[in-house]
Amino acid sequence: MPHDPSFTPTQLAARAAYLLRGNDLGTMTTAAPLLYPHMWSWDAAFVAIGLAPLSVERAVVELDTLLSAQWGNGMIPHIVFANGVDGYFPGPARWACSALSADAPRNRHTSGITQPPVHAIAVQRILDHARTRGRSTRAVAEAFLDRRWNDLVRWHRWLAECRDPDARGRVTMYHGWESGMDNSPRWDGAYANVIPGDVPEYQREDNKINTDATQRPSDLEYDRYLWLVEEMKAARYDDELLSKTVSFAVEDVFVSAILSVACQVLAEIGEDHKRPRSDVRDLYAWADRFRAGVIETTDERTGAAKDYDLRAEKWIVTETVAQFAPLLCGGLPHERERALLRLLEGPRFCGHPDLAYALIPSTSPVSRDFRPREYWRGPVWPVMTWLFSWCFARRGWAERSATLRREGLRQASDGTFAEYYEPFTGEPLGSMQQSWTAAAVLDWLG
Repeated sequence: MPHDPSFTPTQLAARAAYLLRGNDLGTMTTAAPLLYPHMWSWDAAFVAIGLAPLSVERAVVELDTLLSAQWGNGMIPHIVFANGVDGYFPGPARWACSALSADAPRNRHTSGITQPPVHAIAVQRILDHARTRGRSTRAVAEAFLDRRWNDLVRWHRWLAECRDPDARGRVTMYHGWESGMDNSPRWDGAYANVIPGDVPEYQREDNKINTDATQRPSDLEYDRYLWLVEEMKAARYDDELLSKTVSFAVEDVFVSAILSVACQVLAEIGEDHKRPRSDVRDLYAWADRFRAGVIETTDERTGAAKDYDLRAEKWIVTETVAQFAPLLCGGLPHERERALLRLLEGPRFCGHPDLAYALIPSTSPVSRDFRPREYWRGPVWPVMTWLFSWCFARRGWAERSATLRREGLRQASDGTFAEYYEPFTGEPLGSMQQSWTAAAVLDWLG
């Protein structure tokens, strides 16, 4: 069993706040100082959630920086590069966004793909904290909403229209990186069909920082990742061309569930803050559409959701955390939802007898694809624990939410704020001093 907690809640909160300050570049927070020295899209949303209890004003700056790099078509890119910072590959030159796409921002270097749309949740957490503060802090949060409302709606509209052009209720991804779960077993089949052509020479940076090969994707996987970038560049990052030409195209059920929740949350914010009725109506409609799209994928017996490979024209069935997408957005018939909760809490996931903590591993320990140390193929990710805990609280499952929070804090009490943890031993893995792990802890303790 894992050792006793090293830090008290007060000490842990202080360390987490100290970490975020240390990773702060002024107007953006690096995802992690060594491995990820820039701003990542969904990391930034979680970072803002962690900053909000410390400083609503600083949390607002984080989201402002991210949204200032939004593309003309509405996409929020998955990386906003920090000026003058090297040490990450692929960097801005490899993406070549502003040279290829009229939609790419001219004043910021970004990547050419996107990431899960958790940002509305961050906006809600900021507004929640602002409500408990003085008038000037509330004014900062209100001004942010006035300034960025249209950008947030444009972001959701781009996902709904450009990434679900046939209104099937599922978001299409053209790269595993867009899912946030880069090397999940979910994508093995789709990646196997990506045949890399002539990939321009490259030097990986990630395995110089994290030298344990069991924790990182292989070189062949990297060739495929980079070949997809070349395909996107050939299409000049044009949404319509990508759908026709990129070798990898999957409907991501987990991102679709997040989008449903995010649209619902943003619609509620819009109602509370008297935003245009047409925006609110669109947001509610998208929330319904993507919820229905998620539910349509579920297994009749277990309620487990699945992704769809558009290129191979077949469903992707894996035992990963993504199966539980319907628990985030709701919509399952009662009996099927109970079956899915039993699966989550049973021996294939949180109830597995060998787990150090009763938390959701990224891949089921009984799956043949399970690798306890490798990125999204087994380890427990604190940010996933936070997301499920938050969604469960929102859905009225207070006890389930509290259990995840309690176990998540026990896991994080070693104070390393690791990117992810070995599920059986609790060993911290990946990059240490990870901003979004510290952010999750701060929100839980806030």
